[in-house]
Amino acid sequence: MKIVDPMKTNRAASWKLYSRAPMPMVTIFKTLDISHLLELKKDGYKLNMLLCYCIAAAAENIKEFKLLPQGENMIAYDKIGINVIVKNKHGSINACDIPFCNDVKEFQKQYLSLTHQVYETCSDHEIDDHMIIGTSSLIHYDIDGAVNMYSGIFNNPFIIWGKYQRKDNTANLKLSFQFHHVQMDGMEACEFLEELQRRISQLTM
Repeated sequence: MKIVDPMKTNRAASWKLYSRAPMPMVTIFKTLDISHLLELKKDGYKLNMLLCYCIAAAAENIKEFKLLPQGENMIAYDKIGINVIVKNKHGSINACDIPFCNDVKEFQKQYLSLTHQVYETCSDHEIDDHMIIGTSSLIHYDIDGAVNMYSGIFNNPFIIWGKYQRKDNTANLKLSFQFHHVQMDGMEACEFLEELQRRISQLTM
């Protein structure tokens, strides 16, 4: 990762408009068809792992995800990672950053190893040199969406989802995608969500 001049990036116009906005975050709501992932889950794969892989895989091909505003700087990243919240062995929660790799089975190994490590140690696992996409899965609750807080410290994109709903032969999952307006506009955000649906529908193990 490296610090870059925001005015020399494709986000220059948005930097001028939104870098000093008091609330620069945007949230888009989307319903995804995750029926295919539930078929893979029958083979023993964790649904959360599959979703995290598809999220990171979709983001990997969208260049805006690798430029993140931080204070007065714009940071350019070479690599993507994803953060999950882990309930540790004492019943409280910790954060776990997982690096993305294209090989889904290798990603699964990392996911299982790192989340188990965090569960046992009750300590966060952080990766500083990856652009991290935050996630929060509230799988026991029916929610239509969530608008996350904006702290002014963490500008990373963030995705929240709850319990999936079955309708006829389809399993639908509602999620909220929050992003910093300097990092991307609505068009790129919607392209990401469409790519996420494609990744989910076409994932092979």
